[in-house]
Amino acid sequence: MVIKVGEKRGNRRGERTSASGKGRRRRTASESNEIITLTDVSKAYSTGAPALKDVNLRINKGEFVFIVGDSGSGKSTLIKLLLRELTITSGYINVMGYDLSKIKHRKIPKFRRNIGIVFQDFRLLKDRNVYENVAFAQRIIQKSNKEIKKNVPSILAIVGLAGKYKAKPKQLSGGEQQRVALARALVNEPTVLLADEPTGNLDPKNSWEIMKLLEQINENGTTVLVVTHNREIVNAMQKRVVTLKKGVIVSDEEKGGYIDED
Repeated sequence: MVIKVGEKRGNRRGERTSASGKGRRRRTASESNEIITLTDVSKAYSTGAPALKDVNLRINKGEFVFIVGDSGSGKSTLIKLLLRELTITSGYINVMGYDLSKIKHRKIPKFRRNIGIVFQDFRLLKDRNVYENVAFAQRIIQKSNKEIKKNVPSILAIVGLAGKYKAKPKQLSGGEQQRVALARALVNEPTVLLADEPTGNLDPKNSWEIMKLLEQINENGTTVLVVTHNREIVNAMQKRVVTLKKGVIVSDEEKGGYIDED
């Protein structure tokens, strides 16, 4: 199995994000290196409370980005918008060339095939072994048995679980379960990987192992977004850090750190 290598270009921060997208023509995917574009995006729930307000964000192919902020800052809402689990209230959002404010419902499954997602609570199928948990993602997109038999062992080897393919989730440690979840997210060779608190239930040693795997995947070309509260990891890895507070981006720094929001 080969994980696709994407383009990596380091544009200046000012070219990726701005205080406002108003008055600018929206660029298509072919016109820029951007893989995720949010322009003046707002999301309000039925209560009227804004979860996100006038968010402008540009993420290029091959970037590694941390999304940080306190509970209620809008991080989870942002992830759900990127997955098209939620729709925006206003603004413009484009992911991998898909205009998510206009995408037809029948096209959403195809769109999501190019996104890998890793959750804090693993979300493994408890009645199936490691191999079947990863193979499940391949069967959803109707891969042949021949392809599955090739791809699943390959990705399990990448995440260091080649010898655990027969084990059930309950026989694995938390770190191993998260590796299975990561393998499942990667087996279909996604263009973008979203990791929502991937180390939230792990001890420091396993947390670092998962982050090293995410970094390796990113170095192979996959665009990686990680939502986290782990201050130590964010500060040590020196990646791009986008900080949300009350639904607004208050900081967007190259080689940034976990800032105090007060």
